[in-house]
Amino acid sequence: MGTARYAGHHLGRIILHGWRGGQGTAGIDHRCRVLGALGLWAFVLVTGSKVPMTRKVWLAFLGMGLLNNAIPFTLIVWGQHHIASGLASILNATTPLFTVLVANLLTRNERINPGKLVGVLIGICGVAWMIGGAAIAGLGSAALAQLAICGAAISYAFASVWGRRFCEMGVAPIATATGQVTCSSALLLPVMLVVDRPWTLPMPGSATIAAIIALALVCTSLAYILYFRILQTAGATNVALVTFLIPPVAILLGIAFLDEVLQPRHMVGMALIAIGLCLIDGRLLARFKT
Repeated sequence: MGTARYAGHHLGRIILHGWRGGQGTAGIDHRCRVLGALGLWAFVLVTGSKVPMTRKVWLAFLGMGLLNNAIPFTLIVWGQHHIASGLASILNATTPLFTVLVANLLTRNERINPGKLVGVLIGICGVAWMIGGAAIAGLGSAALAQLAICGAAISYAFASVWGRRFCEMGVAPIATATGQVTCSSALLLPVMLVVDRPWTLPMPGSATIAAIIALALVCTSLAYILYFRILQTAGATNVALVTFLIPPVAILLGIAFLDEVLQPRHMVGMALIAIGLCLIDGRLLARFKT
């Protein structure tokens, strides 16, 4: 289940492959987010679920929308205009490291230990190995853009910890997903208008519209329901670990649908990521000790 959010993100890459139709990245993302919010509200109405309407809960939704969407999205969009996407992926893979540190500082039951720390570092090495040395060579140039991607990773880390409060407040995952996506849609509207100037773009074709609807319902609505369910049951650190699965999922889907080729470095990177996840989880090591 943990891969759902990120598998959805890279399924979006496949859905939109060749279908962008002149639409800007920010515009596509915002349309998906708005349609995703509408899809979530429709699901709430059909299933009879309840979304609390108190000021306290909606301020929490607003905070989640800022930390988990508006801030990181803005930083990543700006940063990727100045550095290669491969380097951005490696820097984004530091999210679990920052989450382990933030959770250690701000929570009582997600303390850091040597196994977690070593596992996170091995996972980051796996992502870097998988993407390749050419991306790492970009380190040191465009420092502000690299700091922006790291800032996005830190924002995601705080979002994972912030999101723990919804369980304590008795807010169901479907309600949390609905509130967060609704707030982030409103927060990101000015960014989309400034970056993409949608009034200057051509009308999207039917294929692009169909792709955006698929992205909205599968990669936004469903993915965030699963995200908050995992956050509620597994904690902030574990939900952040799926960042390590972005490159493997992207590569495997690319092989399946875009005729990409699996290379030896991909296999080594996947193995390192698997080792890192096992160390962070700790249960496999505990069995060997007993």
